[in-house]
Amino acid sequence: MSPPGRLSVRVTVVQASTVVFDTPSTLVKAEQLINLAASKGSQLIVFPEAFVGGYPRFLFSDDSGTKEVPFGDDDRLKYRASAVDLSGPEVERLSQMAAKYQVNMVMGVVERSGTNLYSTVIFWDSQGKLQGSHRKSTILHSESPLWSPGETPSTLPLYATSSAGRIGGLISSDNRLPLLRSMLYERGIQIYCAPTADATKVWKASMTHIAVEGSCFVLSANQFCRQSDYHRYCVEEEEEEKDDAVVSPGGSVIVSPRGEIMEGPRYHGEYVLSTDLGMYVIIHFGNYLNDH
Repeated sequence: MSPPGRLSVRVTVVQASTVVFDTPSTLVKAEQLINLAASKGSQLIVFPEAFVGGYPRFLFSDDSGTKEVPFGDDDRLKYRASAVDLSGPEVERLSQMAAKYQVNMVMGVVERSGTNLYSTVIFWDSQGKLQGSHRKSTILHSESPLWSPGETPSTLPLYATSSAGRIGGLISSDNRLPLLRSMLYERGIQIYCAPTADATKVWKASMTHIAVEGSCFVLSANQFCRQSDYHRYCVEEEEEEKDDAVVSPGGSVIVSPRGEIMEGPRYHGEYVLSTDLGMYVIIHFGNYLNDH
């Protein structure tokens, strides 16, 4: 079922960097981006994985993820301090932003719970209500020094919204787990949100496959980051001239249920990608598959 009275939904995918080790400034940046998307009429905004708290790219200084950078106890404490509690003031402020700009919102955060940190995605409705959250269960080797895996869920909820249909999704590498994806398909997902840190061509292919497989729109958001965004963690003293080298090229993309690329992928800067989703396509494409 599409949103009542709506044949299309205006959506935005944000491709932007965290302000590393500075969550207050990241929240200011988030509101600027939300304001920009809302001014374009967007009803749903999707942010990248770990947008609040920061993806731990600073553990490695090259794209292969093989050259480890020293990361001491003080650094761990700073990273932990950048994470958020789901019942804390940072998440409450994000709820207020969703309500202020009347947008549904999906955002990746680094969640702090007890002694553990998690890569978590949070869903808000356009009234600012936190509808739910999900922790990433498949943690990569490069993430494991800081993040813990969430429990593999027995079910994944969809969130029915008044302005953007049924939304849900998975974080980054969890999207490669067919059983998790099928939970969302079986419940009739319409807009599949995939915050990620993966900018490879294979990722784009995965998003296209998911859109066709699930007869749904796919919105994938990744950060665009340069070494300068990560301060000393990606820059050796003798390599300061490489400070503007790209460490995360982005690749954010919006895909239709037909597998058509509607926006993106973008690889060369921070962008706000917006487009209108014709919700009738889900019904028509689903009927086509059922008839063949």
